[in-house]
Amino acid sequence: MGNPLFATKSVDELRAHAEHGHGLKRTLTALDLVMLGVGAIIGTGIFVLTGRAAAANAGPAVALSFVIAGIASGFAGLCYAEMASMIPIAGSAYTYSYATMGELVAWIIGWDLILEYLVGAATVSVGWSGYVVAFVQHLFGVELPKEWVNAPVSWNEATGSFLATGAIINLPAIFIVLVVTTVLVVGIKESARINTVIVFIKVIVVLLFIAFASRFVNKDNWHPFIPENTGAFGKYGWSGIFQGATMVFFAYIGFDAVSTAAQEAKNPQKDMPVGILGSLAVCTLLYIAVSLILTGVVPYQKLSVPHPMAVGIAATGIGWLEFAVEVGAIAGLSSVMLVMLLGQPRVFFSMAHDGLFPRVAAKVHPRFGTPHITTMITGVICAIAGGILPIEILGELTSIGTLFAFVLVSLGVMILRIKRPDIPRAFKVPGGTYLVPICGALTSGVLMYTATTPTLIRLFVWMAIGLVIYYTYGRKHSVLRAKLGAQSS
Repeated sequence: MGNPLFATKSVDELRAHAEHGHGLKRTLTALDLVMLGVGAIIGTGIFVLTGRAAAANAGPAVALSFVIAGIASGFAGLCYAEMASMIPIAGSAYTYSYATMGELVAWIIGWDLILEYLVGAATVSVGWSGYVVAFVQHLFGVELPKEWVNAPVSWNEATGSFLATGAIINLPAIFIVLVVTTVLVVGIKESARINTVIVFIKVIVVLLFIAFASRFVNKDNWHPFIPENTGAFGKYGWSGIFQGATMVFFAYIGFDAVSTAAQEAKNPQKDMPVGILGSLAVCTLLYIAVSLILTGVVPYQKLSVPHPMAVGIAATGIGWLEFAVEVGAIAGLSSVMLVMLLGQPRVFFSMAHDGLFPRVAAKVHPRFGTPHITTMITGVICAIAGGILPIEILGELTSIGTLFAFVLVSLGVMILRIKRPDIPRAFKVPGGTYLVPICGALTSGVLMYTATTPTLIRLFVWMAIGLVIYYTYGRKHSVLRAKLGAQSS
């Protein structure tokens, strides 16, 4: 039966399942896909990590970091689009890879997605906490106790070690994660109308910031535009711009929501690239404008906070706009957190259904119809991470985890063009078999390379833990392996 490590699910069975079991109507236009992408992309990156990347890595040149991250996202997005059109089901990269590249690669991507969603939601919770603290102070004049709204440790880049901050725990971050987890266990779904309202609020807030804060730009804050490198890799200069791109790459996570809608696009061959590249282009322009204005209003050294846009507005003295930004950020970050905490347990659920995790993780609540066990487990872990870890550690881990998945998906598209040219594809990346997939893998790989050494070590430790779990449990309980073994005997 060949090497079972690379055994794949039947693409034909998955296609039939999608068409007859869970067929979706093709109703989405190119404009719908662009709006879907914009709504999914705008979140923590622009509201939270822009300031951190400017202060720690790139200075005012964080705008260039957004350009580089946007280009890398464009290549990866095209590869996701082909994968989604090839296997047009409402699944994740885990499902695609299991059907095309085999069980071991599927495990690696699935385990990586768990890191991405789990740490990503924790990152959002810290940003949410920062904006809530600023909102309470702005609205009621009450400054919440710092020891209860900050992480107990911070990360010192110079020494490569954690430092005690004097705080006890970030209670607002824990609170919002537990609230969202409870909502997801009960199974309450956001309606399309509420989602649309939240997207509308987020976009309006960003446009208001650009329109009004631009009047208060002090061009002296942009000089030097690229601060001189301090001698440390990733601390300003061009290495800082690239490391800043790795950090703000978090801002583009969510565009795969467009690629997974291939089954619902009216004309996926034409509309998928428009939806992906269109949403990426719109968001990149917004990100560049926000980062330029933010570093023009406030010296970049002062932006290493969980709520940089609120700091920028506070510097202008426009009280009502500060209120609007805080409300928009809180609403927008809440919806992003819900999406991440919705997706992560379902990766666990899918892997458990395939036998790669204990079957208890595949249980569905008899009343609510949700994967309640995995939702609660991941919610508790996420709450703990958001309560004790600083935002820079969480943001970097999420970004590098996503970049790793993009490298694998990009290479997977190229491999499948060579090995399985027979599989129908509603959308194919332009430039032939090699150009876009290689560019996608290289750009994401370069951004991974520019990550800090501690971040890379954390990623490899996480993947090593995953491989241990796979070899000691997953491969022995794999449903696909059992099925193939029965067929060959």
